[in-house]
Amino acid sequence: MTTTIAKFAHLQIPLEDVVKATDNFHHDNIIGRGGLGRVYKGQLQRSGELIKISALRLDRKHGGGVVEFWTEVSMLSDLKHTNIVSFIGFCNEKGEKIIITRHTAKGSLQWHLSKQNLTWMQRLKICVGVARALSYLHYDERRGYGVIHRNTNSSTILLDVNLEAKLSGFKVSIKQSLNHMDRVSLSEPIGKIGYVDPEFEKTKGATHKSDIYSFGVVLFEILCGREAYINNDPNRLLAPLVRYHYENETLHDIIHPDLLTQMSPQSLLKYSKVAYSCLKDERAQRPNANDIVEELEKALELQLRYENLVRPLFIFVIAFLFYVFYFIFRCLNTLNFEKYHKKKKKTLINL
Repeated sequence: MTTTIAKFAHLQIPLEDVVKATDNFHHDNIIGRGGLGRVYKGQLQRSGELIKISALRLDRKHGGGVVEFWTEVSMLSDLKHTNIVSFIGFCNEKGEKIIITRHTAKGSLQWHLSKQNLTWMQRLKICVGVARALSYLHYDERRGYGVIHRNTNSSTILLDVNLEAKLSGFKVSIKQSLNHMDRVSLSEPIGKIGYVDPEFEKTKGATHKSDIYSFGVVLFEILCGREAYINNDPNRLLAPLVRYHYENETLHDIIHPDLLTQMSPQSLLKYSKVAYSCLKDERAQRPNANDIVEELEKALELQLRYENLVRPLFIFVIAFLFYVFYFIFRCLNTLNFEKYHKKKKKTLINL
């Protein structure tokens, strides 16, 4: 462990600075509770710049979490990508273990899905961002190794001020040789209920295709507007539910109704096809992250074309109807005006 700490010494941030940044871990600054402990927002002075941060403070009361802490530090210190949370540093002092990342102002995807406040276009862009992050983790050669995330779900996908996706939650990630990403890495079936690769039971481990399964669940969460697992629901698990509807061509029955009115049919077809393929039982039948990026980018492009065509057409129709009604109104007014004057003229003649 001493060697590990020395390797990351340049990333250490004094506890005093973190305490000051979070106002002594004031409860008003709590923005979440992760698997390791509470997350605090704050402002940290670094190299003359005031940075908005999120500080994940390891919960010391329950003990444990040390391995996960160093795993997260190790992973984040190496990962640099637009769609992965930005690592600032860590604190390991006086019994405190704290991971500091750049603050993502809009919170988690899970929170936004519960509020139903995202358009279909926004959802598509978020999906493309997460797919790019997984592609980077699985295949980026500059790093020299691949990463199996093992924790992809709607709560570990964070959104910045522009609603761009930032993948977080690397506490249980595994490094894997780029040439052996299909090789099973033996482990316990870690992850939130509803997202765990069912192949774990057969293989007793994970591959990069386990991330693909989890992402497939997220894709359908985004499409249907419901959680991956609902405890007291007859259809507790989302994955088998969407597979049933997709295979029986009744997917429209469970898509969130607010989204149906916004979608390009071609975009939905492309999106649902790739999402369904992620949930295949056999890992070999699931697409890889690069293929998913390509298909989701096509779905986004189809939606953009649709909106660029439909919006001007909608404006034209509204404008046309406005002028039609305006013309009718003017004609009726003119007709009524003439009738009024004729009637007035008759009255004057009779007088």
